Amino acid sequence: MEWIILISIVFIATSLQTSTGFGFSILGTPFLFLIYPVHTAIQINIILSLFISIFMIYKVRNEINKTLVTRLILGSSIGIIPGLFVYLTFNVETFKLLIGILILVLTLLLIFKFTMTQTRLKDFFTGGISGLLTTSIGVPGPPLLLYFSGVKTDKTTLRSTTLGYYLFIYLISLIMQMIFGGTNQVVWSSALAAIPAVIGGILFGQLLFKWIDQSTFRIITYVILLITGSYMVISSL
Repeated sequence: MEWIILISIVFIATSLQTSTGFGFSILGTPFLFLIYPVHTAIQINIILSLFISIFMIYKVRNEINKTLVTRLILGSSIGIIPGLFVYLTFNVETFKLLIGILILVLTLLLIFKFTMTQTRLKDFFTGGISGLLTTSIGVPGPPLLLYFSGVKTDKTTLRSTTLGYYLFIYLISLIMQMIFGGTNQVVWSSALAAIPAVIGGILFGQLLFKWIDQSTFRIITYVILLITGSYMVISSL
């Protein structure tokens, strides 16, 4: 049953990731907590997310906003170390509760047409928060998704730029977690077993990407955020 749940979670989350640029860590990680210890679930998520980024990056390489992805990477370098400290020492349940509340509040702002202007400082800041969330709980997506939705980034640029950024942040986070926190056999055997579901999700997600218009894309974004935020709050209580 555990393997069936794992494969189902991975297939759905990969499909969302491939079609929207988000979804795997945001949707996958909270549900992986149902069947694995927290640190194991986080590392499985990071390994599979890194695999998706490597698999997809060649296809979208020409669509990446290189200036933006550079700013995000530079900003994330500030948040990586505090995030690792959280991963190693903090009560993860408390952190999940705080992040869940933050996601819900910011999502409601977006639903009610909250907008912002894009600036260099906000790009760096968004990368910093994303870096912190990646090394701490393996979920870089919420700040990116909220920021890009607020500045009305088109779906093609959003998907390709986030994939380029993920390739960096997931690799660095995985290396740092393994060095300072270790890893285990369950992480790697589970990640290996889920690879076929990842490939299937990538193929299905590419089809979805062609069918989703900008308006539908925005609705999916809100639904993902609301589900994730609600689940994080409920599961941490």
